[in-house]
Parts: sequence; structure tokens; C-alpha cells
Amino acid sequence: MSTVLVVDGANVVGSVPDGWWKDRAGAARRLHERLLVADTAYDEIVLVLEGQAKGGVRAGRDGHVTTVHAPRDGDAEIRAQAQRAAATGAVVTVVTADRMLAANVSPAQVLSPSWLLDRV
Repeated sequence: MSTVLVVDGANVVGSVPDGWWKDRAGAARRLHERLLVADTAYDEIVLVLEGQAKGGVRAGRDGHVTTVHAPRDGDAEIRAQAQRAAATGAVVTVVTADRMLAANVSPAQVLSPSWLLDRV
């Protein structure tokens, strides 16, 4: 059974007060780079980006990381990615601190941005 980690890029980047708001694209690129070299137990990582952050990483697959550019809001795309992965039989985990989003990604497990940042 495969495992998929769906990452709320805006939420993870926004959890660290390092000036990300001055360069959203750069912050997204740094997160992507960290995910590429991260030693995780997940078969695939899906990084969902929205707004200006999309300018930092091209959409598509790069190793075990797939970057998705949300066409509208990131939450809707995160839900769609989690549902898509679950439909294939994968075990899905979503990384977000957004309580409304977390309540709507069942049956996925939800972990906090700090959990991910401690591992990348």
C-alpha cells in the first residue's frame, strides 16, 4: 500500500516567521528544496501551492515530490489531492494547521506544519 503526504504549502511556509511574506515564491522554492532531500517514510509528497508562491516552483513531478498549482484556493486543491490519492488505495496524510481544512480531508490523517518542519 502506498503512502502519500499532501502538504499545504501556504500553511507550512506561513508557520515560520522568517519574512516569507516578502518573497512568497522564494519561500515556496525553499520548502520544495527541503522536501526533495527529506528522508520521509512517504512514497510520494504532493506540495500544493497557491497565489504568488506558484512562481517559485514549476508544477509537475520532481523525484518523489509532485508540485500542484491550485487553480483557485489551495484548500479545495488539497482536498482534491487527498481524495485522489485515497481513491487509489493510498494511505493519505495532510500537513496543515487549518482546522476547517483538517475537518474536511477525512479519512486522511492530519499532522501539523511543525511536525513536517522537524523532519525536513
